[in-house]
Amino acid sequence: MIPVRGYAAQDAKSPLAPFQFERREPGPSDVQIEILYCGVCHSDLHQARDEWGGSLYPMVPGHEIIGRVVRVGDQVTKVKVGDMAGVGCMVDSCRTCPSCQEGLEQYCEKGNVQTYNAKAKDGKTLNQGGYSEAIVVDEAFTLKIPENLDPAAAAPLLCAGITTYSPLRHWKVQPGQRVGVVGLGGLGHMGVKLAKAMGAHVTVFSHTDRKKQDAARLGADAVVVSSNKEEMAAQTGRFDFILDTVSAQHDINAYLRLLRRDGHLVLVGAPEKPLDVRPFSLIPTRRSFSGSMIGGIQETQEMLDFCGKHNIVSDIELISIQQVNDAYERLLKGDVKYRFVIDLASLRK
Repeated sequence: MIPVRGYAAQDAKSPLAPFQFERREPGPSDVQIEILYCGVCHSDLHQARDEWGGSLYPMVPGHEIIGRVVRVGDQVTKVKVGDMAGVGCMVDSCRTCPSCQEGLEQYCEKGNVQTYNAKAKDGKTLNQGGYSEAIVVDEAFTLKIPENLDPAAAAPLLCAGITTYSPLRHWKVQPGQRVGVVGLGGLGHMGVKLAKAMGAHVTVFSHTDRKKQDAARLGADAVVVSSNKEEMAAQTGRFDFILDTVSAQHDINAYLRLLRRDGHLVLVGAPEKPLDVRPFSLIPTRRSFSGSMIGGIQETQEMLDFCGKHNIVSDIELISIQQVNDAYERLLKGDVKYRFVIDLASLRK
């Protein structure tokens, strides 16, 4: 076994604190990665504090992992020692169900194996995430990071990037289409960058006009203040696709009305309570309202290669592991532009 240092929550009320645990020795198909950077996702906070229920402790969060390969099993062909590699939200799946066979491991019908807050396939070992100095993963669930991307800023691509890329690709966003992005946070700012790189005309919907300048910097063609009824009314029936990244309660019908005939609104945010969808927001123009999560491994690699081609990374604030509890409090206040990333060199000091 490999001794590893990290930061863990011991229960739903305790702050993250230093924690030592063990990783398995690499098997024939395994890759050992020295973690250099790990993004901080809002879901890390939810799960560390058991806000979604069912959290397993002790818990080392983190599923936006980038590091350098230091060991590989003798059957590994995907990466080699010295490569920059990534690990996202899942580290295994059943690999045999129709979804897995189609490269959609995120929708594994037996349940994919999450990077942390989950048990490994043996049903006993508790998986621990990327707020740590090393991880061992089957090569089938590792990802190659384009050499031209800043590894720290690329870390959030492994969750925020693929969460927004997957629906844009699935609903076949094309050059010239009108795309709306609701919310300009960790997910929304990636949605803007990716949709713009796909050739779309991108409009950001924000509750106030405070982010107009930032939206333009990120590539948005327009900003609509969603609290302004006149501005919203002027957008009725204009959009081919709307990506809703907001996790707070909001009126989804206000955005459904903005879709053209056969337009799609896709939810990637996760509001705590059900959203009220009025039938006639959908029926008269055959609009659709859907949900989406991360992508499979193949699509995630496609996203990384796309970002490499277009030089797309997340806007980040680099922090030490010792600042992670403060980062969680700032995350609750929306005080980050637009993603915290932990420099794991701070754990080794």
